[in-house]
Amino acid sequence: MIFRLDERLLFPDPALAEEDGLLAIGGDLSPERLMLAYQSGIFPWYSDETPILWYSPHERFVLNPAKVIISKSMRQVMRSGRFRVTFNTAFADVIQACSLVPREGQDGTWITNDMMAAYIDLHRLGKAHSVEVWHDDVLVGGLYGVGVGKVFCGESMFSKVSNASKTALITLCQTGKYYLIDCQVYTEHLESMGAGMISSDEYMAILQQ
Repeated sequence: MIFRLDERLLFPDPALAEEDGLLAIGGDLSPERLMLAYQSGIFPWYSDETPILWYSPHERFVLNPAKVIISKSMRQVMRSGRFRVTFNTAFADVIQACSLVPREGQDGTWITNDMMAAYIDLHRLGKAHSVEVWHDDVLVGGLYGVGVGKVFCGESMFSKVSNASKTALITLCQTGKYYLIDCQVYTEHLESMGAGMISSDEYMAILQQ
């Protein structure tokens, strides 16, 4: 059963989500609703052609920062000083760049203009964060997401040159700020760096600690 949200600030039990993780429809992207969603293990994922859709997958694709796998070639890249990495200095530019990345199997982007505006608001409130990767003072890669305690809920990343997004993710892992990074959607790229599936129950236990 898919629940239809109204103006009340609440979500149904994530355990009631459909097999594909779809839990609810409607509502809004206010900072209060977005933060309640992330604190409840829920996130929005939709397109301009649909209403707001809220998901809570029964399995979560996550990365333990302490166990991130860094290849020998990536270690060389990290040591080379080729890239300069910053935090929270160009959030709007990062989310804009992420919205332009072609995604396999997708027609268009799920990072709509409304989504961008909502997450920029979250960033201004100190809840959403970005990692920027620069080369010769040009933004060439990065990622953004939402912080919930010691969990970083990753939303998207981009790379305009080889290894830029990997540099962003590895640097985020090495800050020691987060116990877990929620990658949301499976990719071979992230699996090769140590990400794997855990149950939603395990994820929620970590989120609520």
